[in-house]
Amino acid sequence: MKICLVGSSGGHLMHLYMLKSFWENKERFWVTFDKEDANSLLKKETIYRCYYPTNRNVRNLIKNTFLAIKVLVKEKPDLIISSGAAVAVPFFYIGKLMRIKLVYIEVFDRIDKPTLTGRLVYPITDRFVVQWEEQKKVYPKGVNLGSIF
Repeated sequence: MKICLVGSSGGHLMHLYMLKSFWENKERFWVTFDKEDANSLLKKETIYRCYYPTNRNVRNLIKNTFLAIKVLVKEKPDLIISSGAAVAVPFFYIGKLMRIKLVYIEVFDRIDKPTLTGRLVYPITDRFVVQWEEQKKVYPKGVNLGSIF
């Protein structure tokens, strides 16, 4: 199984990194920002650098959509996992077109309101993971696997 892990730097990236026991023995690559925390955390990993800022930035959404096409066609992952933020959107929609399995993990600190990215990818995910039972009121088809922390 080949995995694409997509996430903004900072907390979103740390969420994905905390799933290490799942991805460490699998073929994988990462899509994230070219920032110090990401570079340090993923120094021995295969990384594709995406464009930022991403939130409400149409120009970078378009650039990241073309990046998603290029990367996903080249790498052909079986699964895309993301915990946000906006960079996940083009990778999930292009991934859906390519019939790649999609797993989205809603952030830990949004208990009673959806994130923008969560709302955008919720309809197309194969598995939408929440970390609080209360989040299922917002995402009824969400699966509560508990906290990543």
